[in-house]
Amino acid sequence: MLEQKFRAPKNRGFYVRMKLLPSKHGRSSVPQLEKKSFFYRNCKWVLWLSLSLYFFSSYLISNHPNQNNNNKPTSLSKTHFSSLAYRALFESTTNNITQKQGLHFNGLKIFVYDLPAKYNTDWLKNERCSTHLFASEVAIHRALLTSEYLTVDPYEADFFFVPVYVSCNFSTVNGFPAIGHARSLIASAINLISTQYPFWDRSHGSDHVFVASHDFGSCFHTMEDVAISDGIPGFLKNSIVLQTFGVKQKHPCQEVENVVIPPYVSPESVFRTLEKSPVTARRDIFAFFRGKMEVHPKNISGRFYSKRVRTMLWRKYNGDRRFFLQRHRFAGYQSEIVRSVFCLCPLGWAPWSPRLVESVALGCVPVIIADGIRLPFDDVVPWAEISVNVAEKDVGKLAEILEHVAATNLSAIQKNLWDPRVPRALMFNDRVHEGDATWRVLSALANKRARSYRRSRVSSQ
Repeated sequence: MLEQKFRAPKNRGFYVRMKLLPSKHGRSSVPQLEKKSFFYRNCKWVLWLSLSLYFFSSYLISNHPNQNNNNKPTSLSKTHFSSLAYRALFESTTNNITQKQGLHFNGLKIFVYDLPAKYNTDWLKNERCSTHLFASEVAIHRALLTSEYLTVDPYEADFFFVPVYVSCNFSTVNGFPAIGHARSLIASAINLISTQYPFWDRSHGSDHVFVASHDFGSCFHTMEDVAISDGIPGFLKNSIVLQTFGVKQKHPCQEVENVVIPPYVSPESVFRTLEKSPVTARRDIFAFFRGKMEVHPKNISGRFYSKRVRTMLWRKYNGDRRFFLQRHRFAGYQSEIVRSVFCLCPLGWAPWSPRLVESVALGCVPVIIADGIRLPFDDVVPWAEISVNVAEKDVGKLAEILEHVAATNLSAIQKNLWDPRVPRALMFNDRVHEGDATWRVLSALANKRARSYRRSRVSSQ
């Protein structure tokens, strides 16, 4: 803050001293003027009040916090912030919600179907439904319902959001989400909206949006071979799917109009961790990973988990002091991420991992080991400037690769990574914040307006 260079007088504050000029006869005309009218009797005080208000309003205008703020966009990779600024800009408070959202995306409008509770809110009885790694389906729904882009008039909508939660059926055996019911639940929702509304049939679902925030996205299965065999359900092939799965090569599970979104990480958990240890604090762990690492390449399912990558990590670096590798779960593991320089993000069953978001949010350089992965919002998030990409076949050389990065361009990577706009772009909030993950989804939809029935009708007229 700027320090004021002046002090107000101790008596009656700021005032204007006035003196009336003497008359041409050499005598003061004040007594005569005071006798003539009420105005003259109070002339000094009227002028004093007017001038005081003038100077006070001028001061407020010149010191308004928004002055000279042109709101010019800045590249995510160009600005470095202190830890305090990082937290202030990254936190999800109502003060960060843009006051001019309606000006973005050229009047984009989304209609959200009001489906029966069995399709969404009934699942929230289990608190994990809104906090686990697949919970973007919940967060996006909530954010849209309070967004300025929401419309209650479906005839003015560009897109239609279908809120079906398919990742909240937790298995009683291992506690992981079970999505075997996903296809039938979505099919039921589509049948309902197509019988009650005309909008699905008129566009064959091409302007309808769904979320598939689990392993292989639109194929709705956790095992890749089964997902590929099943393929994308026919009733979704014309629609837009927001999915965490994405690869650069051709793949049956992304042969649909799609947007690659980040996995869900709770903003509250990140904020709590950063309150205790900011991103700029000392990092005493060189390379970190905590998670499932199979001792033997084939797990109980008979499949090769992580294409053997995690097994190789454990075998090669378990005894290496530079690596902090843990196979067991720990509820406070984010406190380990914020202490680490590099965070390993190897593929699991699918290429993506919540570690991508957690690492970025907590200022740890993500080391991505997943060949051909499509990263979320890669048109705005400078992944090449904030992460290290290691080929799966080069896991055996990982130590040398990271040592080289640490000796050469680590500080540049961290400078880009610690820009608070980077994690903001990967985090979902309950309300839309300019630049956050839901805002990026809306931006992606705005670029797909050619699929909007309303827009296409207007352009053809």
